Amino acid sequence: MMGRSQSRGAPLLCEDDEVSFDHFQILRAIGKGSFGKVCIVQKTDSRKMYAMKYVNKQKCIERDEVRNVLRELQVMRRLQHPFLVNLWFSFQDEEDLFMVVDLLLGGDLRFHLQKKVCFTEQTVKLYVCELVLALDYLQSSNIIHRDIKPENILLDEHGHVHITDFNVAMFLPGSESVSSMAGTRPYMPPEVFVSFVDGAVGYSFAVDWWALGVTAFELLHGSRPFEIHSSTAVTEVLSILRVQKLNFSRVLSPGMERLILSLLSRDPSSRPSSLSEVQASPYLADVDWDAVLQKSVPPGFVPNKRRLNCDPTFELEEMILETRPLHKKKKRLAKSRNQPSNPLPTHIQSGLDSLAKEFITFNREKYVRRSLPLSALKY
Repeated sequence: MMGRSQSRGAPLLCEDDEVSFDHFQILRAIGKGSFGKVCIVQKTDSRKMYAMKYVNKQKCIERDEVRNVLRELQVMRRLQHPFLVNLWFSFQDEEDLFMVVDLLLGGDLRFHLQKKVCFTEQTVKLYVCELVLALDYLQSSNIIHRDIKPENILLDEHGHVHITDFNVAMFLPGSESVSSMAGTRPYMPPEVFVSFVDGAVGYSFAVDWWALGVTAFELLHGSRPFEIHSSTAVTEVLSILRVQKLNFSRVLSPGMERLILSLLSRDPSSRPSSLSEVQASPYLADVDWDAVLQKSVPPGFVPNKRRLNCDPTFELEEMILETRPLHKKKKRLAKSRNQPSNPLPTHIQSGLDSLAKEFITFNREKYVRRSLPLSALKY
């Protein structure tokens, strides 16, 4: 494991201090996401465990990802829900941008699909209910996620689902729509491709509910409902979505089939896109929604607690291949501060200066202690 000795002499955090990298012990690398790399950390004062997402500033600028990073932070700092991966802290140093979020060790649903887990209909039914509550909350907060898929749904140790990765999410107030293509092509509904082609129609929150339907189908069948890949041309995608019929190769209850068919309605206006519209399904008449929200309905699938539910190669990559390993950051920065640095290209230095000013420092603990509403934050 990485950085076991980092906590020795780590500074204690006073109430009004800003949280920084120095206040965390780095334990091990566990993955990569759109924001960057992810590792498990422990906060030295509270001993609480979190996931720390971090991305190199210079690489962020070179890859033209600054806008998405700042937008993700803007969105996440306003949100808090039982079925989201919630942001707790954000901060920066000379090298990196950091976001510290809920730690969920159950793995993502893609990981379990690749491990050939056969999810029962009852398990997927609960997943759908939990995700519906999360999507309805996002919609009530005027947030459209735009990338709902198994990779972006994490399980906690008990098996409850949590939506993560708000890299392409955006604030969509009132009756506005958006026309830019964003997300993962196999999970995008017809209106996204139509908007891309003609640029006039636009799309709204219903895209997330289509993606929920694709995800539910995939969890039950082990494959997606349409033969669409990230490289499939837009015109071909539209052709597939127009003519291909859904084939339920697995025996499901008529209620589950009807629910998935409704979520995969090609007309967004007839697609259920709110909690109340989904609750109207007879298939969900027996659901105690308050119990679901309180996580008191036990999931049918519980991740293996005796192993880390992720690819172990992330740890090896961090230790062997990473040129600037996180667990050596403190020594590296201390050394660099005492040495003259080579000047960077003007556009890179300008981008770094701008990013340093625009990146928002956030500490959810302050809001929790002072009982301040997150809705008071501005976009």
